Amino acid sequence: MPAKDIYHDTVKRALQKDEWTITHDPFPLQIGKKRLSADLGAERLISAEKGLQRIVVEVKSFVGQSDVKDLEQALGQYVLYRQILSEMGIERSLYLAVSQATFNSVFTIELGQVLLKNQVVKLIVFDDESEAIAQWIPD
Repeated sequence: MPAKDIYHDTVKRALQKDEWTITHDPFPLQIGKKRLSADLGAERLISAEKGLQRIVVEVKSFVGQSDVKDLEQALGQYVLYRQILSEMGIERSLYLAVSQATFNSVFTIELGQVLLKNQVVKLIVFDDESEAIAQWIPD
């Protein structure tokens, strides 16, 4: 099993503070004989009529030497996981969880903005100090 991201537990606690129930830690994925895992699975009740909202979360710290390389790796993993979830017939929204600092340095510039504008990736932006969700994109 791969090592947990340095922000794994921070994101887990932030989701719990936001009234999400952690259902999987990690969330198992499989295609053919290949087994992978996203970091977290979570759900919460929207309303009695609408039922549960379910998500899968991949946590990324962006602590490498290059934000661009970190983004390329995170996006590759995100796209792969989204396709596997679809193939498995799992109806959960996939989110990439990034710190507020990463969001500010990567997703507020043109490189990140084009990904958000074209809805290539969904983000959970968290405050690592308060262990709280700062923003859902799209909300």
